[in-house]
Amino acid sequence: MALSWQAIYVLWLREMKGMWRAKSRVVGALGMPVFFLAFLGLGFGHASIPGIPTGVNYIEFLTPGIIGMTMLFSSMFAGISVLWDKEFGFLKEVMVAPVSRLSIVLGRIAGGSTVSVMQGIMILALSTLLGFKITGVIPVILAVMFMCLISFTFIGLGLIFASRMRDLQGFSLIVNFVMFPIFLLSGALFPVEALPSWLIPVCYANPLTYGVDGLRGVLLGARASVFSILLDFFVIFAISIGMVSAGSYLFESTEVER
Repeated sequence: MALSWQAIYVLWLREMKGMWRAKSRVVGALGMPVFFLAFLGLGFGHASIPGIPTGVNYIEFLTPGIIGMTMLFSSMFAGISVLWDKEFGFLKEVMVAPVSRLSIVLGRIAGGSTVSVMQGIMILALSTLLGFKITGVIPVILAVMFMCLISFTFIGLGLIFASRMRDLQGFSLIVNFVMFPIFLLSGALFPVEALPSWLIPVCYANPLTYGVDGLRGVLLGARASVFSILLDFFVIFAISIGMVSAGSYLFESTEVER
């Protein structure tokens, strides 16, 4: 069955309306990143932290990491909506519609990624109040591109977990157990090179490492990133395709079994 762009649009619009009506959800999603950015950024703003590139202060170093954290958390928890719809029977009604299941998956991914990218842009805008400087329109456009790839990657991972689980509480516990190591080992809060040597290969195997490094490269310049921007882009792009493909496959096969 061919893709149904109308179905994709309807599922995307449903997510947008849900976000607009539940403004408390947006405030809650932004609360922790803003606290991290404000308290860590102001608290360590004048500290000398080993590994931070010369000419980059801690607020500048931290902002791309907090944007990456926002994308990670909001994208992973997009999987909760799948379990929520299973619980209340909405997903069953959608699955019997005469549209391909790939269209349903893409609609969910489009909605979840739009919400998370909007939150990332809000964090970027709020960071300017704390001293972060945006150097132009092109860096922002490139940053949004990296935000999209980070979002696709972790929405795919969220779908993988949601497709193999049945209860909301278990999903939340497992996702939190996975998310925090990904976040802390991504170089979001401190340079990867400052970690013990045995942990550095683990960080390099972390998809979020390349997303955060890419954000630093496009927002702060090549001096602030460990890898080249092109390498960051191709790695996170390849991982996002793999995650979305795996999440889509497991989502479809789980619904067939049910």
